[in-house]
Amino acid sequence: MKYVIVLSDGMAGRPLEELGGKTTLEAAATPVMDRLAQKAEIGMAAMVPEGMAPGSDTANLSVMGYDPREYYTGRSPLEALSIGVDMADSDVSFRCNIVTLSEEEEPYEEKIMLDHSSDEIPTEEAAVLVDALKEGLEREGYSFYVGTSYRHLLIQKNGKLIELTPPHDILTKRVGEYLPQDEVLRDMMKKSYEILNHHPINEERRRRGLKPANSAWFWGAGTRPSLAPFEEKTGKKGVMISAVDLLKGIAVGAGMDRVIVEGANGGLHTNYAGKADAAVDALLHQGYDFAYVHVEAPDEMGHQGSVADKITAIEQVDEKVVGRIVEGLDEAGEDYRIMVLPDHPTPICVRTHTSEPIPYLIYDSRRTVDGVHTYSEVKAAESEWKWPEGYRLIEHLLEI
Repeated sequence: MKYVIVLSDGMAGRPLEELGGKTTLEAAATPVMDRLAQKAEIGMAAMVPEGMAPGSDTANLSVMGYDPREYYTGRSPLEALSIGVDMADSDVSFRCNIVTLSEEEEPYEEKIMLDHSSDEIPTEEAAVLVDALKEGLEREGYSFYVGTSYRHLLIQKNGKLIELTPPHDILTKRVGEYLPQDEVLRDMMKKSYEILNHHPINEERRRRGLKPANSAWFWGAGTRPSLAPFEEKTGKKGVMISAVDLLKGIAVGAGMDRVIVEGANGGLHTNYAGKADAAVDALLHQGYDFAYVHVEAPDEMGHQGSVADKITAIEQVDEKVVGRIVEGLDEAGEDYRIMVLPDHPTPICVRTHTSEPIPYLIYDSRRTVDGVHTYSEVKAAESEWKWPEGYRLIEHLLEI
């Protein structure tokens, strides 16, 4: 028996007037998920514990079976694991986004957060900018590390945990009231704009019609995590397939192997099919019992506020990820259980994460149940299956 989770990040949403009252999931053409739904268990699960921020960090920990109230120590430490940073117990890590702020001749505090991802800047360009930040900003006790795309890392020796605001929560807002109270971090962010705004990389991006990646933004502070090994918890040998450091870091912390897929970049134009093929190969030929396939694109398009692109991302997940995995396992005659779900909603109308429960689908190739005609938030909400402690859902999937 093989087990698969396809995590379509931020896929759930809220009804939109421009879609006739449908969500982007309902509006998307998802023939594969709908076909599975007719013979599957559909339900709702709360992946973000009450009182905790609705981040991909807490939510994906829940999906993986780790109670965030017990295991969560911050987002950036999980990313540090992926990058390969050996944090001391006294270190504090910060996510360092390379963001786009407005370029008028106003004080830094008056600038507007235009894009938390700088048009999904490629890692190759971002790495050059992070090197410039290292040269201009590093001081004793503070070190920068290159991550993926716009997602990078700052480590503070003997640091303190402080509350910081995610940049995707303040899109179109002036940044002044959201700046860190910590003087060193605030000073670094202001100086980062001076270093980056007219950097040759950004001048070239402007010539290509792209947003400049003109400021660092720190958030997601945390300390070194300690996750129980996944195989010990579940009895399943697992593999993680994701383009983002957060998920790869969870895998490292959980003792899972990782597969790096060429062309997988966490954006709309990621290598969807490559991820699916890697999962099938891992399950059929590499000796793995469990594959976790994470696709970031629906979440990113939700943050961008693009209805059309979020629908496209969901349709790509349906056809090129879920469809290819199901086809590959069916053709091999392998018994399997597959769960499809988002970690949290990222509604277009708010352009950030929300805490409401998410719809899930579990299909078992060995048997069928009376399902529904379509996989959607509405149909899942009508189901009798409810998981108020979402981190327990994986035990149901894995039959443990």
